[in-house]
Parts: sequence; structure tokens; C-alpha cells
Amino acid sequence: MNQSQIDLAHTVALGSIGDEDQRAVQDLLDTGDPNLRADFDTEVQLTREALALFASTSAVQPPPGLRARLLDAVTENRPPTAPSPTT
Repeated sequence: MNQSQIDLAHTVALGSIGDEDQRAVQDLLDTGDPNLRADFDTEVQLTREALALFASTSAVQPPPGLRARLLDAVTENRPPTAPSPTT
């Protein structure tokens, strides 16, 4: 795989693929080269695993009351507000 194909695999793994990149992925998968397709699929999977590992090690608990504030804001169709220093 070349660097642009690796970058494309990372884009797929991130789920941030646009129309142009989607066409490039389809072209890559339509090449008929089973090794290229396998390498691409492996790169996507490894990137997803790395992202999941990073997310799990850097995750933090949301502040208390966040869910309630967000649901209230959605119900009232207004932007959520930051908690007051006493909450």
C-alpha cells in the first residue's frame, strides 16, 4: 500500500469519509487485487483498534448533572449552559 491508501484507510477508520474519498475507496476495492484489499482492511481494523484503545485509556467520567442539563436543554430547545460553580 502507498501512503495515500494508508491515509484513506485511516479516514475510513475515523468515519470521516467524504464523497471523493468514498469513490477512492471503491476504486481501491474494485482493483481486484486481493492483497491490496486485505492490506487495506487490515489497516482500517488496526486503526480502529488503536482509536478504541486510546479512547478507553483517556476516557473520564462526565461531570455530575451533565445528562440532566443536556436533556433539559434539548427539551426546551435551547443551548446547554455550563454548570454553576456550586454544582
